[in-house]
Amino acid sequence: MLGGQAVVRCGPGLLLAAGAISLAACGVSGEGDWSSVRDRVRPGATPGEATVRRVVTLGRSVRGRPISAVEVGNPSAAQRVLVVGCVHGDEPAGAPVAEALAAGPGPARADLWVVPVLNPDGMAARTRGNARGVDLNRNFPAGWRPLDALGSVEYSGPGPLSEPESRSAVDLIRRIRPTVGIWFHQNMAVVDDSEGPRDVEQRFARDVGLPLRALTDYPGSITGWENTLVPGSAFVVELPDGALSARSVRRYADAVRHIADP
Repeated sequence: MLGGQAVVRCGPGLLLAAGAISLAACGVSGEGDWSSVRDRVRPGATPGEATVRRVVTLGRSVRGRPISAVEVGNPSAAQRVLVVGCVHGDEPAGAPVAEALAAGPGPARADLWVVPVLNPDGMAARTRGNARGVDLNRNFPAGWRPLDALGSVEYSGPGPLSEPESRSAVDLIRRIRPTVGIWFHQNMAVVDDSEGPRDVEQRFARDVGLPLRALTDYPGSITGWENTLVPGSAFVVELPDGALSARSVRRYADAVRHIADP
C-alpha cells in the first residue's frame, strides 16, 4: 500500500499509485487527455487548506505507456510547484521522491504537481533515452539543435518536441506555468544554481545536504525551455548514484514541501 492506496510495480524499483498508472481502465486514452481520473476534496477542509488530490494523464509514451501527473494541495494558490522524478530512464532515484509527494499531504499554500516518471519506456528498459533512443533532455525548443546521431546517448531527435513525452511535459508546463520547477536527475550529487530561483536552490541544497554548483545548460534542455516560459523557475537536482534510502526519500520530499509550504 502507498498512502492508503493500492500500488503496482511498474519497471525496475518503481511504485506508482494504481490510479496514476491504470488510466486506460478508467476510460482515459489518447495524448493530452486531461480528464480527471480521481478528484477528491478532503472532508472538513476550509478555504486555504490543502483540499485537492487529482490524477490526470498527460499523454502516452512511444510504446503507449501512460504519463501521469498528480495534483495535490490548493489549486487556487499563487505558488505552483512542479516536481518531475525521472526524465532519463537510467536515473530513477527521483521517482520514489515524487511518489512520496504524490501520496503524502498536500501543501495548504501551494498547488503541487508531481510527475513521477516522464520517460516510462526508458525506465522499463533502463535506458537514458526513450523507446526511439531520444534524450528527452535535449528535445525541447529552447536552443535545440541536432546533437549526435541515433544510437548515441545524447541524440536530440529529428526536431524539437519530436517525442510524445516531451510534448506531454510542454502541455503541462504551459497549463500550470509553475513558479518553481524541480527536475531530478543523477548522479552528480549537486543542486544546479545556474538558472533557477537562487533562494529556493539554496534552501533546497541546505535542507538535503548537497552542494550548489552551476551546471551546463545543454541545447534543448527541459529546464532551459521552462525558464524561457517562466523565467527563473526551474532547476535541476542531481541526486547521488544508486537508489535512495527510505530516510533520504523522506528528506528530499520534506525539502520540496518546505519550498511549497514554508
